[in-house]
Amino acid sequence: MSAPRRGVLITGASGGIGRATALGFAARGDRVAVHFGRDRASAEATLALLPGAGHAIVQADLADPDAARALVDDAVGAVGELDVLVNNAAAAPSGGNVHRPDDGTFEDWAAAWQLMVQVNLLGAAHASWAFARHLIAREAPGAIVNVGSRGAFRGEADHPAYAATKAALHALGQSLALALAPHGISVTSVAPGFVSTDRQQSKLAGASGAALRSESPFGRVASPDDVAAAILHLASPEARWSSGAVLDVNGASYLRT
Repeated sequence: MSAPRRGVLITGASGGIGRATALGFAARGDRVAVHFGRDRASAEATLALLPGAGHAIVQADLADPDAARALVDDAVGAVGELDVLVNNAAAAPSGGNVHRPDDGTFEDWAAAWQLMVQVNLLGAAHASWAFARHLIAREAPGAIVNVGSRGAFRGEADHPAYAATKAALHALGQSLALALAPHGISVTSVAPGFVSTDRQQSKLAGASGAALRSESPFGRVASPDDVAAAILHLASPEARWSSGAVLDVNGASYLRT
């Protein structure tokens, strides 16, 4: 007997880890709500790749608390009842948002912190609140998986706000795991290292590529599929007893005890 189809909301599913995760859930027969913030064309491209039926795209600016909360209702309206939330969307490090305390302007520093706190932490928190209330009202079990970062543990000199908000996201997940376990809701996080997404190809092709690949003893960086596989496992009912865990998915590029 096959498992029942689940409803899955993935934030930031226009590409990269989010797209790979959407493909993974859809391949298992689940209904996927593909969230995007601004890039509708890429979200539609993700949607077109998904096997099966019942999928949809949903839009929300996660920096807006009301929009982050309403996203869950919009997803329910689009694909039906939800069982899994993947908090993947993030304002991620790039060359344009380097914010070191020893370089740049205060305005750039403050803007980076404001954006990353609003999206990476508060957006995930507000979406998680709405998702948890959806499950509790249904008296249904479910799973939340947060996409954090190894930067939460090792630090990021050029992007301290990113590392700090990912550390906070891990801590949020553990607090939610305690609060939501009585309702049958598991909450876990993954902490990827460097991932070969489309927007990172210039780094991998440039002078820093060899150094990035050498960080892992496997001699490569992660693919989005590597991270998606971990997310799919943690979202499964079989992984419920891992609630509260933060799983390193970095190819042994950063080890902690």
